[in-house]
Amino acid sequence: MKNSAVLLAAGESVRMGMGINKTLIEINGKPLLWYSLNVFEQCSLIDDVVLVTQRDVVDKVKYGIIDRYGFSKVKKIVTGGSERQYSVYNGLSALKDTYVVVVHDGARPLVTPDMLSKVIEAANEYGCSTVGVPLKDTVKILDENNLVTRTPDRKSMWAIQTPQAFKFELIKWAHEKARSEGTVATDDCALVENMGGDVKIVMGDYRNIKATTPEDLIVLKSFIGI
Repeated sequence: MKNSAVLLAAGESVRMGMGINKTLIEINGKPLLWYSLNVFEQCSLIDDVVLVTQRDVVDKVKYGIIDRYGFSKVKKIVTGGSERQYSVYNGLSALKDTYVVVVHDGARPLVTPDMLSKVIEAANEYGCSTVGVPLKDTVKILDENNLVTRTPDRKSMWAIQTPQAFKFELIKWAHEKARSEGTVATDDCALVENMGGDVKIVMGDYRNIKATTPEDLIVLKSFIGI
């Protein structure tokens, strides 16, 4: 049974403020996207990869990263949509004969083979899985005036990351249902939750951060340099 991956690199990167797709920003001489692609390429559990990126950087990604570094598992490059959810759907639509699909943000360069193994194993059992980490900070729920309404128990609060893994038919159905209903969620697991499906969380890594703002690049440079 084939395991595929949808790797997302189609965000506008507005909060990064550098005027380029953030997955093309280089750390230690390699673009951020290279790090995720390299892990997927080396992982025996992943059979093929669909890369989702912006239309105006397709050639740069294909010739400057995929061909240059010989990432043979990338079988297709598709363009993204106006929302992350639509980009994922475009990636899913490019897959064939897949049993489990892994969805990952290209702006999280510190994904590991262990994370992939855990979410794929859990997806095989539960249908839907994601890595995450317990929150370190206390969380407050506020009203419209920024007044605290309650403080949830931190022990039950986790920060969700990617990779996330799904039985392909389940996540494709969840996306199609969301499209028909006009529902937009911040991550793909939420679409399964909205259908009443189970989501299994497995332990991720606090270093598995997403490059969103310039400060994140400083942290990533430190981690990658270790």
